[in-house]
Amino acid sequence: MATLPATPQTDATRSAALIAIGCGLLAALIILALLHSIPIAGAFLAAALVIGGGLIAWRRLFPANAGTANEPDWSVARALAASSPDAIAVTDRAGRLVCANDRYEALFGGFPTPPGLPLDAGGVDRLGSTGRAAWRDGAATVERLVVKGATVSAEVTRVGEDDNLLVWRFFAPQGLDLAKTMENLIAGATGDRLGSAGIMAALINPDGRIRAANRVLRARAMGQEEGAILGRDFARFLITDAQGMARFEREGLTRNPLRVLQIPFLDGEDAPMLVALIDEEEGHAAIGESASAHIRSLVSLMPFGVALIGADGRFLQMNDAFARAAAVDPASPPIYPGDLLVREDKGVVADAIRRFAGGATHSTDLAVRLKDHPDEPVALSIAGARGLGDSAVLLSLKDNSEETRLKREVAQATKMQAVGQLAGGVAHDFNNILTAIIGHCDLMLMRHSPGDSDYDDIQQIRANSNRAASLTRQLLAFSRQQTLRPQVLQLPDVISEVSTLLKRLLGETVTLTVKHGRNLSPVRADPGQLEQVVVNLAVNARDAMIAKDSRGVGTLTIQTYAVTAAQVRKLGSDILPASDYVVLEVSDTGGGIPPEILPKIFEPFFTTKEVGKGTGLGLSTVYGIVKQSGGWIFADSVKTGPKGGAGAVFTIYLPVHTAGALVDAAPAKALPREKPADLWGTGTILLVEDEDMVRAVAERALTRQGYTVLTAEHGEAALELLESCDKPDLLISDVMMPLMDGPTMVRQVRTRYPDLPILFMSGYAEETLRKSIDLDNVAFLAKPFSVQQLAEATREALRAK
Repeated sequence: MATLPATPQTDATRSAALIAIGCGLLAALIILALLHSIPIAGAFLAAALVIGGGLIAWRRLFPANAGTANEPDWSVARALAASSPDAIAVTDRAGRLVCANDRYEALFGGFPTPPGLPLDAGGVDRLGSTGRAAWRDGAATVERLVVKGATVSAEVTRVGEDDNLLVWRFFAPQGLDLAKTMENLIAGATGDRLGSAGIMAALINPDGRIRAANRVLRARAMGQEEGAILGRDFARFLITDAQGMARFEREGLTRNPLRVLQIPFLDGEDAPMLVALIDEEEGHAAIGESASAHIRSLVSLMPFGVALIGADGRFLQMNDAFARAAAVDPASPPIYPGDLLVREDKGVVADAIRRFAGGATHSTDLAVRLKDHPDEPVALSIAGARGLGDSAVLLSLKDNSEETRLKREVAQATKMQAVGQLAGGVAHDFNNILTAIIGHCDLMLMRHSPGDSDYDDIQQIRANSNRAASLTRQLLAFSRQQTLRPQVLQLPDVISEVSTLLKRLLGETVTLTVKHGRNLSPVRADPGQLEQVVVNLAVNARDAMIAKDSRGVGTLTIQTYAVTAAQVRKLGSDILPASDYVVLEVSDTGGGIPPEILPKIFEPFFTTKEVGKGTGLGLSTVYGIVKQSGGWIFADSVKTGPKGGAGAVFTIYLPVHTAGALVDAAPAKALPREKPADLWGTGTILLVEDEDMVRAVAERALTRQGYTVLTAEHGEAALELLESCDKPDLLISDVMMPLMDGPTMVRQVRTRYPDLPILFMSGYAEETLRKSIDLDNVAFLAKPFSVQQLAEATREALRAK
């Protein structure tokens, strides 16, 4: 995977400078020739040199990309491109390649920029026209591009917030893939199974030459199983008798005649044809019972979904692949194809079947919707079935359930990532507001005593603000931006610590069952956060059992067990990486989770509870804690109890902590430092904060503590202020600010004052920010904070000076 950054273009500026100098030189020569005045000619030449030098100096002082925005975060695009089997590249308006996946590199031998790719003659021009059409129309496609002898198609789409990007997707045509698959099947074990059923199969190119044949056909046509039959004319191996019956030429007219079945499994004039040969008993003009059995065997062995329809429009036969793709219930098989479809699509399919049963020779593809999955269209191919006994029409249905599932999972993962970023941003902005509210409450409390009539009201506002702050912490947990204190621990120990609390929360009507597996390996996580995960899941399970039964009778089961990497591979999950895990499973006997709600349960503020009975942040918090701990969580509904019934099951996979990994053993708890009784101080503090309300309350609080406070609304204003004042004793700055963020500003300040103490404050978590702040000797204060906490943090930062 490659992301190729754009570079500034200076050719235009350099050319303009050279033109200006050239024009000045020419003008000087003309003046010298006409007026014979060396001073005037020298003035023209000097002016040209000044203009050209000025252009070059301007470009160096103000490069073309100085004011451009930062490159976008391509991590999601790279992850999606890497998971695609197609070759994908992204270019910008300037025609620069900014992103490409590994498949693109393998296909084109590097990272050439579209449309300048190693294509056959004329391919580059056709691809360039397609790119221009995509810029104009939004999307365009081109087929039959030849790359290293292979044929590919290209799809170009205009994307981006400003429609400033092109996505180039190169893929093999579906027909070529299916034809290649059929070729391998016929020449391999599937062809041998067809031969054992009495079916000779061959794949014939449009020119009539053999592309693949199974061993039985090679033996009958050539006299030996390993005969060189590929590339030979198929018609040369057959002869016809007086009745028009086909036989192998080498066998003469003494052997049984052959029934030749042509199966057009692909549309198009240049598509290969699947041909099956079946021995027919002498004297039978139509297919007999034995040949019909061969046809049924042939259809059942097809690797793709195939069904045969009679002249009356009823199903005669469908293979297992067709039944899976159409979600057919074996207990009540359909009679007509329309029984599988939604009402709007039944008429179209019925008309097409009647047309092909009446003798139509070509095939067609229809996008239809199955009754069980009305929101997911599938491709249904319809063709006439000539020479297949009572069959009149052949249907082919592609089983795209796996592809649909993968698309749904990728879409869900992308959505959860976007929602997580949104939740983190909301929590950050909300923390700024809460900082101002709590700060002003503290300032007001300094002017009111406990007996004052307003004192209780101010305390109530402050208490509610602290409750709101706990909600922002839950949002940060979902967005994986909270501060964790990971330790190496055993899951059974965590469950044991929280079991007493769970029994009180669940009540007497709910039975708590705890089961632990043997030989569990340690995991690395925050024990307090894991306890919150278990408590949240247990409370949700209790509410679900109460919703099912007003008495709240039920069973909550918590069990832990080990899962090896080999067992993970057997699960066949495309999301869970193959590794060793310790599993925490929480199940209940409630009403379960409806399928339409299941994809949404981890989203913030989504709840099925009544208004006022839930914030919708419980499961989103669980999701964030598990993901930030490096684990995975899955939810499902299963049958429970001997009499059935659905219950919810949450399965959490936590990676095993290996001995060779970096060990963060449970650190010894430091003795709490005695808080200074006197928080008054002296000195000059530079306060940098873009939020006016936060800056105002912090300035007032620090001024009341005895400090001289200088304020700036962003990083650039702070640097300008430092140019005109003496060195401050402490710099307090927000981290995320417009124009110039806190860390960037501090790096420039440290070049002038290397020993200046720094106190960062932010609504994001300290752990997340420290990963991106490569500065030493900086303190951190999390928002929202009180006046007391701000004074304490300031005093500590100055004492550590």
